[in-house]
Amino acid sequence: MTRTIKHSFFYSHSAEIVWEYLTNSELMAQWLMPNDFMPEVGHEFRFTIKPIPEFEFDGIIYCNVMEIVPFKKLVYSWKGGPGDGSINLDSVVTWTLVTKENGTELLLEHSGLMKNISIYEAMNKGWKENIAKIDELINKSTHGATKA
Repeated sequence: MTRTIKHSFFYSHSAEIVWEYLTNSELMAQWLMPNDFMPEVGHEFRFTIKPIPEFEFDGIIYCNVMEIVPFKKLVYSWKGGPGDGSINLDSVVTWTLVTKENGTELLLEHSGLMKNISIYEAMNKGWKENIAKIDELINKSTHGATKA
């Protein structure tokens, strides 16, 4: 049985601004994890955090950029394991940006999550908390800036 995490967030900012937080490695590190992401289809990259042995996770998430539609859609694989060369998490993250009259709706779908309900629940909570940071970071960076 596979599980899918789905979340929808609204930002009172343009899709171009939100897109930067999904595709700029330095900005991603501020709200998600340190990484070596590059917005190029086929680029292999990693997210790194401290290991979580109780989830058989060595702290490295192996990813590959699968699809990019600038300012609209970003898809990458999301794989991890205990560090012995085996993969016990083989999933896909899809970001979809929808331009609205007063901002941008950001849709997250993290699909293919299997096995452990504890991992699913931890990741579901983690995504909510981390994505909420995007709005805080955008507001902080634009605070005091004049709009054209």
